[in-house]
Amino acid sequence: CFRLLCSLLLPALFLSGILCICLVVLLWGVRLWIQRKKQLSSAGRDGKRPLLVAFFHPYCNAGGGGERVLWCAIRTLQKKYRNVTCVVYTGDRDATGEEIVEGAFRRFNIKLIHPVKFVFLERRFLVEASLYPHFTLLGQSLGSVFLGWEALLKCVPDIYIDSMGYAFTIPLFKYLGGCRVGCYVHYPTISTDMLSVVRNQDTRFNNAAFITSSPLFSKFKLVYYYFFAFMYGLVGSCSDVVMVNSSWTLNHILSLWRAGACTSVVYPPCDVQTFLDIPLEVEKSTSEYSIVSVSQFRPEKDHPLQIRAFAKLLKERVGEQPSLKLILIGGCRNQQDEERVNNLKRLCEELGVSEDVIFRINIPFEELKRHLAEATIGLHTMWNEHFGIGVVECMAAGTVILAHNSGGPKLDIVVPHEGHVTGFLAEDEDGYAETMAYIFSLSPEKRLEIRENARRSVHRFSDQHFEDTFLLSVEPLFK
Repeated sequence: CFRLLCSLLLPALFLSGILCICLVVLLWGVRLWIQRKKQLSSAGRDGKRPLLVAFFHPYCNAGGGGERVLWCAIRTLQKKYRNVTCVVYTGDRDATGEEIVEGAFRRFNIKLIHPVKFVFLERRFLVEASLYPHFTLLGQSLGSVFLGWEALLKCVPDIYIDSMGYAFTIPLFKYLGGCRVGCYVHYPTISTDMLSVVRNQDTRFNNAAFITSSPLFSKFKLVYYYFFAFMYGLVGSCSDVVMVNSSWTLNHILSLWRAGACTSVVYPPCDVQTFLDIPLEVEKSTSEYSIVSVSQFRPEKDHPLQIRAFAKLLKERVGEQPSLKLILIGGCRNQQDEERVNNLKRLCEELGVSEDVIFRINIPFEELKRHLAEATIGLHTMWNEHFGIGVVECMAAGTVILAHNSGGPKLDIVVPHEGHVTGFLAEDEDGYAETMAYIFSLSPEKRLEIRENARRSVHRFSDQHFEDTFLLSVEPLFK
């Protein structure tokens, strides 16, 4: 038997070598074919081919903070570089390019200088979480490779920027597309915090109870997460330029990708000036106070925690005046998000607060501004929020912010400014209810002082600051 194995070893090694050589030749041939395709693309009016800068953003019409980063980045490049054509790979086939650009202006008050080329992708369903009930991270990442391949075949750019967190597309565009590649990381696909949640068998929205209750399943999932983290680190390290949106994200990306030399923090652009234009004055006596939440209706945003904490607050304030309203403002991207909203409405009915909770979905920018101008408290409950544009907007608009004691809000945003309080942090239902009650117990003058401190602290998150740091970070891609 041993002799048989030895006799088979050499042919097996030889066959493996041949297969590896064939694979390398095939990939090299594909790269040459793609490069040839790029060279045959049309030139501009002056006879020169414009520099194509492509952003991979399959949900560019979603209306969230990530989309604001996208449109600000495109506007910034259009201001700086004259011979640049910006391309957006998107799966939003239910809207035209003109409608998407108009939506960006309506939601974010961002007007582009030049037209954008949209490449509409037909296989966006490959990155939908619903397609992978199990091994979701791996399934979505592999799906993004196929979606990226479709994008590369339809348009070969000179510079490729993943602006939505699909790191597994980076090697594809770098080694087969021959592109200079960069990425803007809003949130690591996997983080050391996620590993610790599984290791400690904590139940979360992404760690089901049947797994936490089984040591075997927990160990299996931990091995799977470690394998995925290793692969995620490999593909991420292929980037020529890495931009992250906060100190929290920076720490995780540095530990996973180990690409410190080309990694920098670029705070997302927040339209602070528009909100700073809202007059700030001592609150007048009123019969009703509002608490406003601004975030997309996604599971990680933890809207149920907001509703439960609000219900607990109302229970403790029975008979007290003024009355309170909770206004949940956010974007719905698809049917899953809409079903999530319906579940939240059912939760309101169960807790008896339906008449006190208002849902405002996909609203125009001016309506968002009005709600924030009238609110007393800005509420945010996501655990380990990577940054929190909604938190900054609430602070700039003059609300007293109450965010989760973790992630970007804890490390970058709701921090003392010149030694003065800018807002509050909490972690659980009791903590949120108690802190909201404390905020309402403060005098209007004391709340005004906190609001003014918060406003002074948000200038470092302005559009102008984003433009400066973004251009500095991507400069190596244009050399």
